[in-house]
Amino acid sequence: MNQIFDLLIRNAFIVDGSGAPRFRADVAVQGERIARVGDLQTAQARLEIDAAGLVLAPGFIDAHTHDDRLMLSGGDMAPKVSQGITTVIGGNCGVSLAPMPRPIPDPVTPPLNLLDDTGDWFRFTSFAAYLDALRAQPAATNCAMLVGHTTLRVATMDDLTQPASVTETEAMRQLVEEAMAAGAIGVSTGLFYEPSIAAPTEEVIGICEPLARHGGVYCTHMRNEGDDIIKSLTETFRIGREANVPVVISHHKVVGVKNYGRSGETLQFIADHMQKQPICLDCYPYPASSTILSAHRAANATRVTVTWSKPMPQYAGRDLSDIVEELGGSVEDVIDRLTPAGAIYYMMDDADVQRILKFDETMIGSDGLPHDEAPHPRLWGSFPRVLGHYGRGLGLFSLETAIHKMTGLTAKNFGLTDRGLVREGSYADLTLLDPETVGAGATYESPKTPAVGIHTVIVNGAVVWSGGKPSGARPGRVLRRETA
Repeated sequence: MNQIFDLLIRNAFIVDGSGAPRFRADVAVQGERIARVGDLQTAQARLEIDAAGLVLAPGFIDAHTHDDRLMLSGGDMAPKVSQGITTVIGGNCGVSLAPMPRPIPDPVTPPLNLLDDTGDWFRFTSFAAYLDALRAQPAATNCAMLVGHTTLRVATMDDLTQPASVTETEAMRQLVEEAMAAGAIGVSTGLFYEPSIAAPTEEVIGICEPLARHGGVYCTHMRNEGDDIIKSLTETFRIGREANVPVVISHHKVVGVKNYGRSGETLQFIADHMQKQPICLDCYPYPASSTILSAHRAANATRVTVTWSKPMPQYAGRDLSDIVEELGGSVEDVIDRLTPAGAIYYMMDDADVQRILKFDETMIGSDGLPHDEAPHPRLWGSFPRVLGHYGRGLGLFSLETAIHKMTGLTAKNFGLTDRGLVREGSYADLTLLDPETVGAGATYESPKTPAVGIHTVIVNGAVVWSGGKPSGARPGRVLRRETA
């Protein structure tokens, strides 16, 4: 008697995540894993999908997210599954919800307020407690979580304007040890942000000491992505060497008009150091960034759009220049009135974005901020924008290469075993898409619009997105990093 599979996807063009050319095949799923890939004309299944004319790819892995709270407060993960994402890497830029063994300051210290400006969600006294909550209330996507250095500083230090003392560094190091033992995949830093600017390189190396023992990774929003970017890259590589761990350069970019074109220099510098130590990088496919609103960041941008404001929420989605004209006063005065707030900063050249995206080792990350009232369109649109605008439209790379950057490459760099490939025995994280129409629906004017051309999204064998809406299934798992 023939086996009856749980799910059978027929007549698909398979782009398997390895970068290899597409091929035509059927895919059968049993439980959480891919059982068969090949000609399965005689097979039967409880659910069948005819994928004629469509591409079946591994589910996309978002290399850089701030979904730490979203997975608990909005577990259908619509901004992510709607664009084919099945796994998210959270806790980036030094910002994680845990551990917070003492009460969070009121008001919440920026940039921690990007996750929650009330402080209610910083309730997890240990990283283990946070991961337990994710397991007890699964989201639609899988996740792999980093512990944030800025969070550790807020949790252990009284004066964030100073380097950590020996005692404070040891307290942070111990929290990293506990987080890694609980299932964190590494440490992230946001040395760009005020609570961590005062941290010397030695402080970061000290707290990262447990990573090598646990097979962890070091991810960083570097100190500087403008004039001093080479200096910041040099610091990043030193931390990786002295901690003896792989380095991930978060959302690599060059900012400021006078730095336009320097991506050629930075990519060559990165490539040279890749010959000496393990380094990887991610990039989001837009020439504008998004983070907390501040005067010194606004001064370096050609345009600024407010994404949220706690005291003046009515200005979310408005350009800062228009708000200044309406309210009167200086830019600095208006920013003070809006703060705490977030903003989109137009401060990159698209030619640099294209060069970084095209670099062979670049992974794709959205860096979306899911709790912004008027978010950057990268939250909903990053992955289909790579496939549509930069891939099919501008011809930067083939569909096979684009999908590799979103799947197999990312799974390898983050040690996500049996993810990122359409292979027998791999987990059934799958995205079915129309290669002729796939593209971003989100724009700066309408940032919460789902992608076009995403047909069906499957996580651990369960359909989570179909017919243009979430299915309600929440089969996501907390993933650990595994190294050979």
